[in-house]
Formats: sequence, structure tokens, C-alpha cells
Amino acid sequence: MRYEVLEYFEDKQDNRRKYFPGDAYPRRGLKPTAERLEELSTNKNCRGVPLIREEQKEDKETQTEAES
Repeated sequence: MRYEVLEYFEDKQDNRRKYFPGDAYPRRGLKPTAERLEELSTNKNCRGVPLIREEQKEDKETQTEAES
């Protein structure tokens, strides 16, 4: 599953890799634990705010309706 970065952060569990808003998380080759994903996607981290969220995939019907 892919996530979108909401706030800038440096991943302490990945050699302080920098993530910027709009980036995809995790990087290719990194498999974070469920606990790490929960930590980053909630306020249960040192910043106290969600840093990532699940990428939202729009289906073709939704896109077509929006264009109408």
C-alpha cells in the first residue's frame, strides 16, 4: 500500500530520509511495519500530527462525474 506525505519529516527509521509533502511513502525497497504506518498516519508520533495518509485512488466513474 502506498501513502502520501502530508507534512515534511525525516524518517528516523530510514537513515533520516527526507520526505516532503506530496511524496510517496514508503520509498522503493522499504517495508515499514504496521506499527510504523500507524505512528506516521496518526498523532502518535513525536510531531503530534499525521504525517502520511493512504493514497486515494479515484475510479473512472468518479472522474467522469466530476468532469461533467
